[in-house]
Amino acid sequence: MNFFSSDFKLGILGGGQLGKMLLSETRKFDIQTYVLDPSDEAPCTIACNKFYQGDLTDFKTVYEFGKKVDVLTFEIEMVNVEALEQLEAEGVKVFPSPKTLKQIQNKGFQKDFYSRHNIPTAPYKRFISIPELIATIEAGGVTYPFVWKSAEFGYDGNGVKVVRTISDLEGLPEAECIAEEMIPFKNELAVIVARSVSGQIFTYPVVEMEFHPEANQVEYVICPARISDEVAQKARAIALEVSKKFDHVGLLAVEMFQTKDDEILVNEVAPRPHNSGHYSIEASYTSQFENHIRAILDLPLGNTDSKVAGIMVNLVGAEGFSGAVKYENIEKILDIPGVTPHIYGKKQTRPFRKMGHVTIVNENMDEARKIAETVKNTIKVISL
Repeated sequence: MNFFSSDFKLGILGGGQLGKMLLSETRKFDIQTYVLDPSDEAPCTIACNKFYQGDLTDFKTVYEFGKKVDVLTFEIEMVNVEALEQLEAEGVKVFPSPKTLKQIQNKGFQKDFYSRHNIPTAPYKRFISIPELIATIEAGGVTYPFVWKSAEFGYDGNGVKVVRTISDLEGLPEAECIAEEMIPFKNELAVIVARSVSGQIFTYPVVEMEFHPEANQVEYVICPARISDEVAQKARAIALEVSKKFDHVGLLAVEMFQTKDDEILVNEVAPRPHNSGHYSIEASYTSQFENHIRAILDLPLGNTDSKVAGIMVNLVGAEGFSGAVKYENIEKILDIPGVTPHIYGKKQTRPFRKMGHVTIVNENMDEARKIAETVKNTIKVISL
């Protein structure tokens, strides 16, 4: 099939920043793209061939959008899977497949999947509601501290909470959830796996994530991770195993814990481009976004090696500011060699909202980390 400068249409469900960065690759290749998103101000509106506004969880909306395209992908997991299944049954190519997405969408199903396939993960228990969880705690079936996770609709640090006392459960959604044993770990790591329709499979280098202590959001993504070769090889091997078991097509971001004993436990996965791979736009031979496009169109995958050390700093809304966004001191970070800001195109800021990221590249990792700290302390996402 001819994808380039042709009538071929690629559909993307979700028009946020991940979609916008995918579109930089489709524009490079001159691939027609249609995007569906609930907001008429979605970041993708500026870069796709056709934009449709609609509910990603509504069967009819997703189904009718999918009938307009030849290949359908998504940049967010919370989409109507039944519509994807119907489209697939009628011959529309959907990647990753609805079968893969179903196993990942619900974190309870995802954890059960790891258990079934002997993939190392933290011990857990599933509950249909908070009252059931409380009853189990009172009966001694769950002990503090543990990590509460919403089974569905969790993202960007939402839907996850460390529970140390019964009062920590107050105000949490009355929905299906998981209680996961709290693992003392050295590092949070991630490996992005690219896998094509015909089964070609590459992994990106292991990255290390540093989190904001309050918001449970990644502040820095560091590539390569500052870990031993042995641990890195183990992490990549487990990521490959997870990818093969899910039988996914496209990108799979595998988030992991490195325990105090250097064991690797899988935390969770995302079947799409991921925050932990943003560094790859500047630092890798082939960005995660380009490889997602290559994978779902069954084109040869690009080199996933890094050209240089890369660190990604998230730009999130500063506390105490809401309203029309202003990027304070952006010109100061533009004056630093090896620094590239990416502004996502969200017009309104609020505390901790993801508004962009900055990539720092440098041949020296220690120097890159210092510059990342300077960037973090210089640029501020505030309101007018």
